[in-house]
Amino acid sequence: MVMAAAAVPRAVLMLGGGVLADRLGPRRVVIGSDAVRCAVVLAVAFSLVFAAPGLGLLVAVALVFGAVDALFMPAVGALPPRITGRSQLARVQGMRALAIRIGNTTGPPLGGFAMGVGGAAAAFALAGTLFAVSLVLLTAVRLAPPPADEPAGAVPDAERASPWRDLTDGLRYVRRHRLLRPLLLSGALSEFALNGPLNVGLVLLAGERGWGASGMAWIVSAFGAGAALSALAVTVLGRLPRAGLVQPAALLGASAGIAAVGLAPTLGGAVAAAGASGLVGSVSGGLSSGLVQTAADPAYLGRVTSVTSLSAFGVSPLSYPLFGAAAAAWGTGFVYALCGVLGTLGAAVALASPAVRRAELPRTRTVRAGGRAARAGSGAGG
Repeated sequence: MVMAAAAVPRAVLMLGGGVLADRLGPRRVVIGSDAVRCAVVLAVAFSLVFAAPGLGLLVAVALVFGAVDALFMPAVGALPPRITGRSQLARVQGMRALAIRIGNTTGPPLGGFAMGVGGAAAAFALAGTLFAVSLVLLTAVRLAPPPADEPAGAVPDAERASPWRDLTDGLRYVRRHRLLRPLLLSGALSEFALNGPLNVGLVLLAGERGWGASGMAWIVSAFGAGAALSALAVTVLGRLPRAGLVQPAALLGASAGIAAVGLAPTLGGAVAAAGASGLVGSVSGGLSSGLVQTAADPAYLGRVTSVTSLSAFGVSPLSYPLFGAAAAAWGTGFVYALCGVLGTLGAAVALASPAVRRAELPRTRTVRAGGRAARAGSGAGG
């Protein structure tokens, strides 16, 4: 119930969050939404000093967080092109993915330790403190000024006064874009295919095969380690040639790895398949984000990011009950194979597009200035 309470407003408001990010600027929306999250968590920590946590309180917090996430996610996704050159976007995505993996690894033990020491109030106080630190860091971020030229085909200022017109304009922009349309459709299919096996299927699989909680932990750890390793590689390399071909090829590998997790007869085989899937899947996700941010017009980037966020955090949770019902009817291993086929379909959508196959991340060229070599990103788009 708590998870559903967060998912519903997140899905309903996500596209509107993209409009707000483009109208007000991503930095302002990111800082404002993070400040709300910090205040809510600290208020809950204070209230828990005097009262026991109840389901009603948790649902209320989840509703607020779901609504605020719908603003935060599109805005934070629109930040990278304003804080770095286009040639560094893949490296930034690698660093972001690596930071998320580190946070996902260290956060739960910290929260559990705080719960053990001081109960729920201490856990919420720790989370609120971390939000406060993140807020200070975000206020230190400085953005490049937005481009002076209005994008081609943009709606006149008088008509842009309507947020609804901004929303429909953004969706029309995505639908007509030769690169963004297949990339976002491919991403939506892959998110729907891979989230169910990773978030629901592992529980069912570990129970059916007798691997227990420790076996499930090994599989999750292997996937996370593979994803972190590839994120580190992308961070170091900065750019992979033929990104438009590598991205769907990596998605094919990730889909095959997910199918292999469900079909592996032994725990060792499932762990190895999960590690391989995380390794290539993170490459696919990082390259996809880099290509989207490179190709999208800055004036539409918040709305474009809201579409990708909606597929990842709004629509894909629908796969959880569908996966459970399908596993009950046909068996968990068979549904893992079906999800692998659906992920392969997502890769096929990308490969079928000439724009995706030809897409490249911008190169970093070396120029001479004052007798010293300087690095400069090319201005080429995706």
